[in-house]
Amino acid sequence: MPGSPVRRMADAAWDALVAHAPHVRDRTLKELFATEPDRARMHVEAAGWYLDYAKQRVSTETKRLLLALVEARDLRGRIDAMFRGEHINVTEDRAVLHVALRMPKGTQLVVDGVDVVAEVHRVLDRMSTFASAVRDGSHVGHTGRRIRNVVNIGIGGSDLGPAMAYDALHSYSRRDMRFRFVSNVDGADLIDALEGLDAAETLFIVSSKTFTTLETLSNARAARAWLLAALGGDEAAIAKHFVAVSTNAEKVAEFGIDTANMFEFWDWVGGRYSMWSAIGLSVMLAVGPDNFRDLLAGAHAMDEHFRTAPLDANIPVIMGLLCCWYRDFLDAQTQAVVPYANALVKLPSYLQQLEMESNGKSVRTDGSPVDVPTGEIVWGTVGTNGQHAYFQLLHQGTTLVPIDFIGFDRPQPDRELGDQQDLLVANLFAQAEGLAFGTDDPSLPPYRVMPGNRPSSTLMASQLTPFALGALVAAYEHKVMTLGTIWGIDSFDQWGVELGKKLAQKIAAEIAAADDSDLAHDPSTNALIRRYRRRSS
Repeated sequence: MPGSPVRRMADAAWDALVAHAPHVRDRTLKELFATEPDRARMHVEAAGWYLDYAKQRVSTETKRLLLALVEARDLRGRIDAMFRGEHINVTEDRAVLHVALRMPKGTQLVVDGVDVVAEVHRVLDRMSTFASAVRDGSHVGHTGRRIRNVVNIGIGGSDLGPAMAYDALHSYSRRDMRFRFVSNVDGADLIDALEGLDAAETLFIVSSKTFTTLETLSNARAARAWLLAALGGDEAAIAKHFVAVSTNAEKVAEFGIDTANMFEFWDWVGGRYSMWSAIGLSVMLAVGPDNFRDLLAGAHAMDEHFRTAPLDANIPVIMGLLCCWYRDFLDAQTQAVVPYANALVKLPSYLQQLEMESNGKSVRTDGSPVDVPTGEIVWGTVGTNGQHAYFQLLHQGTTLVPIDFIGFDRPQPDRELGDQQDLLVANLFAQAEGLAFGTDDPSLPPYRVMPGNRPSSTLMASQLTPFALGALVAAYEHKVMTLGTIWGIDSFDQWGVELGKKLAQKIAAEIAAADDSDLAHDPSTNALIRRYRRRSS
């Protein structure tokens, strides 16, 4: 509340950081290391991950002031409220319980009169039974042949999470099965995904909570037509080759899917936080139920760390505070995420949705406008590819870009090729050092000088296992919540996404209509619709 003691305390903490920033803005990392030689202490280890943030442009005093800010914003109280199942998604009046999706069986969490953990494990057990039946060949297709291909149809969190996790854990997946992911309503996406597949051996997973999502249902109907054309038009085949992740049994049955193969999730699961739920069915089919439960266990370990660790030794909190420091006090607009593991090729795209959809907000939870920058533009690629592309800008450009480097001590199982892992990690460490400290040789011409002072954190784990992936993703989820708490925004709604969906449905109907006399958009949009209709017919 404006004027409340909590708000006044938070404002005072913010003002202290505003006053402090000019004293640190022009200090280099070389100077910080010289004046604080024990900076190697700037690390946290939890849930199998080691976070080194010594190369960030923060002093001991900066960290103290940032911690005072997050304490003034009552992050600890908000964390506790989330884990209790309170409706912290205020604009939709919902609990935020992705943490419940990975709580161990036997844990009890009653929300609105329902033990949500028991419900989660009821669905997980059904998923495990189904996944095992597909993997061992007891669930067969319409013609009696074994399922060897799985196509996941979704969009947003129903696609990005499973696709990212599948690539990340491909080393653990079945080699005699193929997995493909379709999200784009562009027909080329589905056509490419179906290329080379035998319909008699193909299973489709259609993920849509309401089973009305325009893009997903458009792709699902096209996949249905492809299957029926290949299998002689017998609609009984749909029940053997399609399953649904949804809550709308009526629409699922209308499509032809057996509701016994409908796997539920709940309105307290936001799309970008949903890969731990039935949305992750494709991942479970790929890596097996045991590895999927290890993924959940890693996330739960990070949840417990976030919930219980002191704020000054808490990986997600430190990540969030660093982001706030750069975004609000040093004017950085972007954050690069650079994993030195090819299996994490889709992680930056996944984090784009997680962070930018969550915290791309301009209104506080109390309805007042935000008066400071929020959100960050997340981007990146796997290393070492980025070193031969945009790292030139990172080293010598004029834009401040904090970086998260992610690496592993050992390659994944069956991914060892001589000393290549050592070379990969050497590149990671070298880039972090070079960006931080630049070049010292005064004889170099100006165009060869690297000024350094480019900040980064390094996150290291022993190996990219299901457990490690779960913990890593959960850390970024809780980083998002930390930032949302600081900024006073709702990190769990996405009304900007909803606006685009409604407009697209309206325009799609207008494109299909014979008469365009009632177009009521702006002149530019009206002209585009009319031009498209003329040229696409």
